[in-house]
Amino acid sequence: MAHSDDEKGKVDLSEDCRMDSGIDSLRSINKDEQCIKTMQKSSSEDTDVHKDKMDSITEERLDSSYGSSSLTVDSLSEIIEGCKITEPPDAESAECTEQEVNLLTTITEDGDTILHLAIIHEEAEFAQQLIQLFPKDVLDIQNNLYQTPLHLATYLNLPSVVQGLVQKQASLELQDQEGNTPLHVACDQGWGECAGEMTSQMSPRQVAAVVEIQNWRGLTCLHLATLRRNHRMVKLLMKKGANLNVPEGTSGKTPLHMAVELHDVAMVKLLLNKGANVDAAMFNGCTPLHLAVGRRDAAMAQVLCQSGADKMLKNMEDETPLDLADGNDHILALFPFDDIQISGRSVVGMKF
Repeated sequence: MAHSDDEKGKVDLSEDCRMDSGIDSLRSINKDEQCIKTMQKSSSEDTDVHKDKMDSITEERLDSSYGSSSLTVDSLSEIIEGCKITEPPDAESAECTEQEVNLLTTITEDGDTILHLAIIHEEAEFAQQLIQLFPKDVLDIQNNLYQTPLHLATYLNLPSVVQGLVQKQASLELQDQEGNTPLHVACDQGWGECAGEMTSQMSPRQVAAVVEIQNWRGLTCLHLATLRRNHRMVKLLMKKGANLNVPEGTSGKTPLHMAVELHDVAMVKLLLNKGANVDAAMFNGCTPLHLAVGRRDAAMAQVLCQSGADKMLKNMEDETPLDLADGNDHILALFPFDDIQISGRSVVGMKF
């Protein structure tokens, strides 16, 4: 991927922010001589071969070291061909050299380990070998974009690598520079299999903790799945116990508010049928019905009314949905006179 000095999103990490590279725990690595020679060769030769992994949505580079590291598509392929990583028969007697340890635990100037690079180049088999080799601390190293190998494997939709990382207890809670956990990435990209691998390995308590995490835009995984209109992902998160009424951090919208804004009637019905609060209020007091009426969406307003939405709740502007419906006959038809309330009680049947 193309690299430039003024590229947006690059974050410099001090040594205090860097996670332990786990060098001391890699004393039992056993590799053949050809592997070492190949890796030495790749470390001393710079090439201009680039492989673009740019996502069509975010324009953010995926490989934070590409272009600044001598490990390229070609040289990484040479390493893979020359290396055979196996479990040593005797950890005490099969000690590796300091040079071998340094090569496998080298972190590029942009924070990528060889595991990051193997995943970026979609070398799944080699990545699996490294996953089995490395301790958890190495699996959780974040590069200068705060991406862990699990972030990258999810982004590139490599469920087998995701599975391997999760089974080795790679962290599901670490956040990248946008505040996204790997599960956020899966929900944003729509990778259901990767999300399934992550959630299948978690206890209910772990799931609850992860799905409640907000990224720097205040969005949880359920918010992202709703915004992407991914009904299957929403159902998966519901099954795992996601809070349907969680407000996002900037304006207090719940997933139901978002579905109403998107005019996604099917999503609204799905959320309501699973227990979403039809009268949940944003920070400004607006309920989903306020939003539907304000957008002149009669069909959406009808669905909400049929689910028991309160037509007389006021927002911070002291407006009820009925006030916002003024002049729209289709929506006013949803508010019959005998349904008007005073102090939360229906006018019909009241004694004056």
